[in-house]
Amino acid sequence: MAEVKHGRGYVYSIQYHIVWCVKYRHKVLLGDIDKKLKEILNQIATDNGFTISEIESDCDHVHLLIDCNPQHSIPNIIKALKGVSARLLFKEFPQLKKKLWGENLWNPSYFVATVSEHTEAQIRQYIQNQKVR
Repeated sequence: MAEVKHGRGYVYSIQYHIVWCVKYRHKVLLGDIDKKLKEILNQIATDNGFTISEIESDCDHVHLLIDCNPQHSIPNIIKALKGVSARLLFKEFPQLKKKLWGENLWNPSYFVATVSEHTEAQIRQYIQNQKVR
């Protein structure tokens, strides 16, 4: 269960389930690219003061369960995660540009849902099972 945290004058527990897809649903999140993506996303989270408590991908999309504070906005979190990860993955794996022209790794849309203490375990299990199917 998510930890209840204390800020200056407030108490909170904020979790989001976030999903986004590779542009054109190309199946490029494999092997070293997938491994590097997860490292990059975790570093972005650390650098921006939020936590990824679950992460898994399945060739053409990525699922995250994040913990953040009330000062974080979803658009800024998504912008940081998608923008920085795309730039760094294109730099390290230039072959991605052949499949994904126009310098766009990610589809511009995304899914986000709030997570409660009642749904957290189900969402964690769902994310962990992304590659099991």
